[in-house]
Amino acid sequence: MLEQTALEAAGISKRYGAREALRRVDLVARPGRLHGLLGPNGAGKTTLMRVLLGLVTRDAGTVRVLGRTVDSTAGPVPDGVAGFVETPAVYPYLSGRQNLALLARLDGDKAPRQGDSIGQILEQVGLAAQADDAVSSYSAGMRQRVGLAAALLRSPRLLLLDEPTNFLDPAGGRDVRALLRRLADQGVAVVLSSHDMSEVEELCADLTILHLGQVIFSGTADQLRALALATVHELHTSDDHAALDLAARQPGVKVAADGKGSGLEVVADVAALDAYVVALGRVGVAVRSLVRRARAFESLFLELTGQRTRSARLDEPIERQSPAVTS
Repeated sequence: MLEQTALEAAGISKRYGAREALRRVDLVARPGRLHGLLGPNGAGKTTLMRVLLGLVTRDAGTVRVLGRTVDSTAGPVPDGVAGFVETPAVYPYLSGRQNLALLARLDGDKAPRQGDSIGQILEQVGLAAQADDAVSSYSAGMRQRVGLAAALLRSPRLLLLDEPTNFLDPAGGRDVRALLRRLADQGVAVVLSSHDMSEVEELCADLTILHLGQVIFSGTADQLRALALATVHELHTSDDHAALDLAARQPGVKVAADGKGSGLEVVADVAALDAYVVALGRVGVAVRSLVRRARAFESLFLELTGQRTRSARLDEPIERQSPAVTS
């Protein structure tokens, strides 16, 4: 029977001198689900991952993994837990296969020692063809795959990955995302940090967003989208430049080029949008199409971590403002 939670971190705090890297951070990860950890540079994501893996001593808080409360850095990583932080460290003069065999021996009975098992893992991460080449000849993306393979050696039930698709080309990133989905389908709880908004939106059902060491959102991707107080529309007009100029004088409307080379993105509530469309007609700008679409995930992220102009404040965590969005 699977645990209801694979990871429960509560009240995690960490200070480096005068800098508070983490402040009372909570995070819950469940078996069979992918949990995205997001935040701008300096938000505390990597520090949190280090704490969860026992690489850094926390100043306060508790960590419970796979039903067991763990001390800070007092012992080895518990059985069933694996992962890596930043760039995985490997021995460059050994091959990928030799690196994994060495790690398996160091981990004792917690990891498979058979060559067949290592070969299967190398196949999973797309390194079978280069398995016997020296790691010094590997690209940065291939070294990232070695790190993922090393984590899989432990047959993890909880997998903690810091930027797992970093340095990978699009095909490699696609393969790793597919592997993570398969692991989740098999009941593994996966926590991954990423700077790629589209990747997290595609992969993760659950999200934690950090800003300045604090949790500003905890919940599902759908709950995050529901926080948008205004709707995004795609607008095409007979004169987009004039439409942009008019928007600057129109209250309650934000208009920008949609980034695709044509058309505009309009953020407004219904009343403000109606007034804007009427104003466009009055100055002779024809509306050729106006299509409602979901609020861009990246736009919401930017709003929460520094671009918000509404009543919610960054020093007031989202879960306090809207209890319905918490896990």
